[in-house]
Amino acid sequence: MAERVRPYRILHVTRNLPPLVGGMERLNWHIADGLSRRAHVQVVGPVGSGAGKPADVDVQEVPLRPLWRFLLGSAWQACRLARRHRPALVLAGSGLTAPAAWLAARACGARAAVYVHGLDVAVRHPVYRMLWHPVLRRMDVVVANSRPTAALVRDIGVDAGAVQVVSPGVALPATAQTPAALRAFRERHGLGDAPLLLSVGRLTRRKGLREFVREALPAIIREMPDTLLVVVGDVARDSLLPGMQTRDSIQAEAEAAGIGGHLRFLGGVDDAELACAYEAASVHVFPVIELPGDPEGFGMVAIEAAAHGLPTVAFAVGGVVDAVQDGVSGRLVANADYPALSSAVVALLQPPTSRLRESARAFAEGFAWPRFEDRLWAALLPDTRRPVPGLPATQD
Repeated sequence: MAERVRPYRILHVTRNLPPLVGGMERLNWHIADGLSRRAHVQVVGPVGSGAGKPADVDVQEVPLRPLWRFLLGSAWQACRLARRHRPALVLAGSGLTAPAAWLAARACGARAAVYVHGLDVAVRHPVYRMLWHPVLRRMDVVVANSRPTAALVRDIGVDAGAVQVVSPGVALPATAQTPAALRAFRERHGLGDAPLLLSVGRLTRRKGLREFVREALPAIIREMPDTLLVVVGDVARDSLLPGMQTRDSIQAEAEAAGIGGHLRFLGGVDDAELACAYEAASVHVFPVIELPGDPEGFGMVAIEAAAHGLPTVAFAVGGVVDAVQDGVSGRLVANADYPALSSAVVALLQPPTSRLRESARAFAEGFAWPRFEDRLWAALLPDTRRPVPGLPATQD
C-alpha cells in the first residue's frame, strides 16, 4: 500500500497529554492524532507522553515539574524543532504553551495558533495576564472550545477575525453494553437495582459536587428514596488552579443531610468501566457553578454521556450551554437554582426516557471525532488550495 501523502508539517506544543488524566489531555491526544492524518506532526509534551502517543506522531518529551522548567524546556525544544523542520503551523494545546508556540512560529516563519479552553484565558494571575494575554493577541488563529470561551478571547483584545470555535469531539460507542456487563458493573460496586445518578470528573470546586450534595440531592432522595449518586473521578493532582474538593468533604455533606448511604465513590476507572457507568445510570448530573476567574470552558463529559444515551442535567453556565442542548440531550436550568435542578433530575428519573436517550445520541453524533478533525483543520488552515505563508500549496 502506498504511503499517505502528508505535505505539511505541524508542531504541537502542550502540557496536557496522557499519562496526565483529564478532558484536556484526551483532547490534545486527539488533536495530534487527527492532524497526523493530513500532516507530519511533532509534539513537544511532558515526560511520559511518548509512551501512549498516536502511531504517526513524533514526541519530544520535557520534564513536567516544576512548571517553570516545563515552560522553559518546551519553548527551547519547540524553537529547536521549528528551526530544524520548518513546520507550516505551530499549535499550542492551551493558552499555557502559547508563548512557546508563538516563539517557535516566529523562528521559522510559520503560522501560530492556540486552542484555548476557558480557564487559560480567564485566569486572574497578574503575571499571566501581563505576559500571556499579549501573546494570545498576536496569534494568527485562536481556536476556542465554545462560544462563551470565544467571547472571553475577544474580551481580552484578540481580533474577532482570528477567533474560531471548534468544540471538542467524542468517541461514539460502536455497540451498547450488554445486560450482563451492566449487571456485573452493578454487582462490583454494590449498586443493586437502584436508580443511578452519575457524576464524572475531577473533584474541583468549579464542578460543584459538594454543593449539589448539600443543596439538591436531599430533595431528590425525598422524591426517589432508592436513588444512589455514583461519583467517577478524584482530586485533580496536576491542576494549576487551587480549590479542590475531596471525597471526605463531599461525604460529610451527605452525612450532615442524613443521606450518607446514597453516595458511591468509584475513583478513576478505565474506559470500559466508564462506559458501563454511563449506560447503567439514569441521569448524568453536571452541577458546575459559576466562579470568577474559573469558567467551565465546555463540558466534554456531557457529550460523552450523550454518546451513551445518557441525558445531562446542568446549570446553564459557561460553555456548558454548548455541551448540553436543553430538551434534546438533557436539561439546563438557571445558575444556582438548586430547586429547579432537583426537579429536573427527578423528572428524568421517571420513565419513559427513551426519546431523550435517542435524541441525546443524535446530538452527540455532531461531535464525533472525524467531524472535529475536519472542523479543526478548516480553522487552522482555512484554505490550503491557495498560498498560505509558510505552507506549500496542496497537490491535486
